[in-house]
Amino acid sequence: MLLCLLAPGCGAGDRTNDGGRAAMDMQEAADRADDILDQVLREIKPEVQWAHGPTSTGRCDVSRMRVVMTVISEERRGSLLGIVDRFWRKNGYRIKAVNKDVDLPAIYAQTSDGFGVTLSVGGKGQAFFEVDSPCVEESEVAEATASPNGPSYEGVYPLPRPNVRSDFWSLGAP
Repeated sequence: MLLCLLAPGCGAGDRTNDGGRAAMDMQEAADRADDILDQVLREIKPEVQWAHGPTSTGRCDVSRMRVVMTVISEERRGSLLGIVDRFWRKNGYRIKAVNKDVDLPAIYAQTSDGFGVTLSVGGKGQAFFEVDSPCVEESEVAEATASPNGPSYEGVYPLPRPNVRSDFWSLGAP
């Protein structure tokens, strides 16, 4: 509790913007997170196939996830992280940390409006994009409405390991 009160963007005192109007609610934050995810996935060429990961809500925050179903080979992980890093920097995101682990690399960034964004690569070359909101007004949160560009895996949890091969992303040669 004390950490939340000391953290920027968390706590009752931060629930209004400079104009005194109520800040966004959890649904608006979820919509913003979806927009952030849509933008970065559109930037990746050739396209990767993705499915929705879980949406989670806390006391005053919401998180959305997209799970990449395309196998990202060890040799192509640096390319994926480079595309995403350049896109986030170009759009004014602050890169907070980069994990350069060969097997499980990740990039952690923050948007100018306080949303945390992460790209992490997990087991079997599966990439995960996650967006976490700053503290917002509590509200109901609907499921994401964007249609995945492959199977939706609706009702399947956990999602399967990556199972889509790409002539580029899954290739073992640099």
